[in-house]
Amino acid sequence: MSSSTRQTTWLITGASRGIGLELVRQLLENPKNLVIAACRTPEKATALNGLKSGAKGSLHVIRLEVTDFDSVRAVPKAIAPILGESGLDYLVNNAGILIADTPLTIDPEVLLQTLRTNTVAPALLSQVCMPVLDKGKEKKILNISSTLGSIASADDFGAGTTASYSMSKAALNMLTYKQKLERPDIIVITLCPGWVKTDLGGENAPVEQKDSIAGIIKVITSATAGDSGKYLRYNGEAIPW
Repeated sequence: MSSSTRQTTWLITGASRGIGLELVRQLLENPKNLVIAACRTPEKATALNGLKSGAKGSLHVIRLEVTDFDSVRAVPKAIAPILGESGLDYLVNNAGILIADTPLTIDPEVLLQTLRTNTVAPALLSQVCMPVLDKGKEKKILNISSTLGSIASADDFGAGTTASYSMSKAALNMLTYKQKLERPDIIVITLCPGWVKTDLGGENAPVEQKDSIAGIIKVITSATAGDSGKYLRYNGEAIPW
């Protein structure tokens, strides 16, 4: 395949539901996209597998349990036959969990589980995927964060019931900036999708999935080296650290 006909390649975690599923759906509207969608149990991901029907782009579904580090380390081998000689253009670390707690009611095991999923897994996946990202045209990493990880915005939310989640996303933001410092040739962004109507966000959330994802795609595809290390909302606005 020549460089002019080569598809743009994406790897997305947590792709079987919520904003991950919607991101896959919108990307498949463009025949220029090849999407590798990772989820815990592909055989049960009915909605995700159903996107293959009528897709203009190419969809490949792989198994990935982000809390199992051996599973994470196996990703490069799993995607190698899909990518062939092509590299990976976009890595989207989307998989995440939120278990309600407060600053003074944290269960240490819940905190460790949350950090393992929301922070450590993206760090490890970025690390093991770096060789294929180096071969990509775009060389971009998108870490899905939250405004709840903004220390500067913490007063707006009060103590709340997202202590472990907020801590994990603040750590993910630092990871993003450290990745940018270590690899200035890679464009890496940490981004809040907004309060979105999903299983995680709930029905009262004000942002529709389609609007959040359309914004996310615009932000990451238009991002330049000058944007690397930024902490943004889905509409491109900067979030205070």
